[in-house]
Amino acid sequence: MTPPPTTTARNAPRPTESTSTPLADLGQVWLDGRLVPAAQATISVMDHGVLYGDGVFEGIRAYSGKVLKLKTHLARFFESAKAIRLTLPYSADDLADAIRQTLHANNRTDGYIRLAATRGVGTMGLNPFLSPTPSVFIITCNLKMYPQELYDNGMKVITSSVMRNHPAALSPRIKSNNYLNNILAKIEAIDAGCLEAVMLNPQGMVAECTGDNIFIVKHGKLITPPLHAGILEGITRNIVIDLARKQGLEVLETDITKHDLYTADEMLLTGTGAEVIAVTEIDNRKIGYDENQGKPGPITLRLLKAFRDMLAAGAPED
Repeated sequence: MTPPPTTTARNAPRPTESTSTPLADLGQVWLDGRLVPAAQATISVMDHGVLYGDGVFEGIRAYSGKVLKLKTHLARFFESAKAIRLTLPYSADDLADAIRQTLHANNRTDGYIRLAATRGVGTMGLNPFLSPTPSVFIITCNLKMYPQELYDNGMKVITSSVMRNHPAALSPRIKSNNYLNNILAKIEAIDAGCLEAVMLNPQGMVAECTGDNIFIVKHGKLITPPLHAGILEGITRNIVIDLARKQGLEVLETDITKHDLYTADEMLLTGTGAEVIAVTEIDNRKIGYDENQGKPGPITLRLLKAFRDMLAAGAPED
């Protein structure tokens, strides 16, 4: 008699992120200077962004009609473009106006904004200078990165075997359209039954997660990897650092090992999409000690409240 199949992490039901707005409900997309229906917002198959992931993007959030850190996001967008020698055909003010125009066209005061630029139509070869006209587009949609239960109770993560790109190969500070490095680690996380994975750098130190920056709390100090660890300089990361310091918390930007994650008092992730969320388990180890073990910790909850209070007071756009 054939025994029943066993359930493994690979064939078990896969966790899913909360879904964004489907294409049919996206409304209007801003594409190269004009608003068009989302289904008609298309890019050529000969665009270098399609062929090679050649381009840059920003994920941005609007809250109650204000675009959180819009100037900071646009500055990072232009820095990423400059780093890959992509000359954008619009100014920062042009794109700020376009973002507001797209939100208004879709009657959105809250939501996620994707600003992206591709190298543009060129040849089948690698030469980027044969793509003379970049394409720029803006999408607005609803987004909740993770299910509410994870915000309430914390999430579990794994340490990925996929190494973070070496900064000398592709700087993680460039928010590139080529996210394959992160996607491979994301696949590993989903196969393990969770939605996020910690990525280590080539030196074996903690870098970041597939889509989020990472913090731990140890002995009352908030600790996060430094930029030289090979991370994106997250805008929500910097907000949380500022909020922590305003609360009198000591913040350290220093190298973190996997052992530090396992023995942390608390762990949290930050990102434009994720906002602020607690991690309560990593690699089958509960985070924390005593009554806080496996639960969102008190400092994490304080920072989450401070973040929400900041938004309630009016999302700063600078």
